[in-house]
Amino acid sequence: MGSCISSRSKVDSSLSSGCSNYGSRDQPTANVASGSTSASNTESSSSSTPKLSEHMKVACQLRKFTFNELRLATRNFRPESLLGEGGFGCVFKGWIEENGTAPVKPGTGLTVAVKTLNHDGLQGHKEWLAEVNFLGDLLHPNLVKLIGYCIEDDHRLLVYEFMPRGSLENHLFRKGSLPLPWSTRMKIALGAAKGLAFLHEEAERPVIYRDFKTSNILLDADYNAKLSDFGLAKDGPEGDKTHVSTRVMGTYGYAAPEYVMTGHLTSKSDVYSFGVVLLEMLTGRRSMDKNRPNGEHNLVEWARPHLNERRSFYRIVDPRLEGHFSIKGAQRVAQVAQRCLCRDSKARPLMSQVVEALKPLINLKDMASSSYFFQSMQAQRAVAQVNGSNSRKGLSPQASLTRDAQRHVRNLSSSAHPSPYHQSIDPVGKQNS
Repeated sequence: MGSCISSRSKVDSSLSSGCSNYGSRDQPTANVASGSTSASNTESSSSSTPKLSEHMKVACQLRKFTFNELRLATRNFRPESLLGEGGFGCVFKGWIEENGTAPVKPGTGLTVAVKTLNHDGLQGHKEWLAEVNFLGDLLHPNLVKLIGYCIEDDHRLLVYEFMPRGSLENHLFRKGSLPLPWSTRMKIALGAAKGLAFLHEEAERPVIYRDFKTSNILLDADYNAKLSDFGLAKDGPEGDKTHVSTRVMGTYGYAAPEYVMTGHLTSKSDVYSFGVVLLEMLTGRRSMDKNRPNGEHNLVEWARPHLNERRSFYRIVDPRLEGHFSIKGAQRVAQVAQRCLCRDSKARPLMSQVVEALKPLINLKDMASSSYFFQSMQAQRAVAQVNGSNSRKGLSPQASLTRDAQRHVRNLSSSAHPSPYHQSIDPVGKQNS
C-alpha cells in the first residue's frame, strides 16, 4: 500500500484543506488555528488510543470483513485501484459478493470503495469511529451508504458503496472536465441540501456534518448527490444547549466565521458551508484560490457585493456555462446563498427551507443566452476586450468590433428593455412582484 500507509499529518485543532474522501486527492494542511475554547470543553487530546469496545457502536446491518478479504477485493491495493487519498488514508476500488464479504472477480458482484486508515494519530482513530457510528445508523438516499468495516490487528478499513461519477469538486474544477450543465448543478445542490436537512432535522438525533464541501459531495451514475466522509461529524446540542463546543476543524474557505472564532458549533455552521458550495456552483470558482488577482482570493468576500446587484450579477456566473443557465434560477441561487452566508448565524435559514427554495429551480427554461440583457453584456465584454487589444496595437477602439456587437452596445445605452431582475425574491419563501 506504499505511501498510503505513511504517517498522516495531524489535523487536531486545525482547518484542513481537504479531509479524505474517495473522490479527491486533497491533503491536510499543517496546524493553522488553535482550539479557541478551553481544554475543559474541547475534544480530548490524549495520545493513547482508547479501547474500541468503549466507543464503537456497530449497526447490525454492517458487514464485518477480514483484512485478507479486502486485500483480495482491491487486488492487493494495487495503484490501478486507487480512487483517492487524503489525511485519513487512501481509498481503493474493489469488488465483493452482492450479499457477503468474499472478494470476487473485478467487474462482477458489488463494486465498492475501500478506505484505509493510516496507522498513527488519535484523530484518525476518532474519525474512523465517527464514520462507523454515524453512517452505521444513518440511512438516507443523499448519504453515501456504509456497507461494512474491518478491524484486524492494527488494520482498520471502511467499505462504502461505489460512486461512479466521483466528487462534485472534480466536475467543477478539474482541468479538462466538461462544464456541468445548469440543470445538473441544481439537481446536485438540491440533493446535497436534502442530505443536510435530514441530518439536522429528520435524524433520530441531530447531526452536525462539520465538513460540507464540494469534495465531500459524491455523485452516482445519475448525478444524484450523496454526502460522504463523516469523520468530523458531531452530535448536535441537546436539551437547552444552543451549541456544541469543540476544536475548530474543517476546511479553509468553508468554515463559518463564528465557529472559527469561538469553537461554538451549530447546525447553522453547516448552512454557511452550504452557502459557500452554492457560490462555487454558481461561479465556477473555488472557495479559496490564491491564483486569482488580489481581492478575489476568498470567494465569499469577492462575490458578496454582487449577489444582489442587478447589473453586476451576471458577471459572477460561471463563464463556462456560456449563458446556458436560468436567469430566475441563478438569481434565486444567489439569494439563497446570500441568506446562508449571513454573518448573523441566527438569520440563516434552516436546511429544510433551503430545500423548498431549490426545488422549483431544476426545470426552469428561461436561459440567459436568449435574453437581450445578457447579449448586451456580452457585447460590452467584447468591446472591452477589443479596446484593450487595440490599445496595445495602436488601433482605433472600435476597429475589430463586429457590426452586431456595435449595435448591441449602442442599443444598451438607449434601450427601454426592462432588466430581467424585475422581481424581488425571498430566497426561502415566495416570489414577490
